[in-house]
Amino acid sequence: MTKYLGSAKNLAGSAAGLVGVLLYLLGVVGGYWPVVVIGLYAVGALLAPPERVRLVPGDAFTEIEQLRTDLATISSTVERHGDRMPGPAADFVARITAVLTGMLDRPQALRADPDLLHSVIRLARVDVPLSIESYLNVPWWLARKERGAADELLAQLDLLEAESHRIAERFYRDDITQQADHTRYLRHRADQSGDG
Repeated sequence: MTKYLGSAKNLAGSAAGLVGVLLYLLGVVGGYWPVVVIGLYAVGALLAPPERVRLVPGDAFTEIEQLRTDLATISSTVERHGDRMPGPAADFVARITAVLTGMLDRPQALRADPDLLHSVIRLARVDVPLSIESYLNVPWWLARKERGAADELLAQLDLLEAESHRIAERFYRDDITQQADHTRYLRHRADQSGDG
């Protein structure tokens, strides 16, 4: 109820209803003013724009902590099934997790770019778990017999690691630029002191 009181629909309806009261005070509507006020409120509420849809949860810090938990779950699943996983799979998952965790360690920067946050969420919650689960759903005896299943998993993890690096490059772009700018500044300063 309190959410509706502050909504755009209630505010627009109230403003329209006040116009009805004003019309009554000016003597335009007479004794039917309550019906006019209610009607104008309804029209204002219906014409008001809908509330904004938020696809990213309101509490991004909670979302980021949940992503940490999701990554830990993926790592523990790979560790728990280590005897079934192809050798390099655990290393791939560890590297992907390390890249994503580095970004999660800076939640404000990650939260500032919803597209980037979405890419991290998709990688941590959909792509990596789906690759691991799909492989583990193949019976162990068939996975050992068919090298194709292990090869597919490793190919997927290789692609996902490359994607995690692309996401990280976007995330750290400003830091890299700042570092390069600082190097140029220091070289310029060194040149100036050498000339003096």
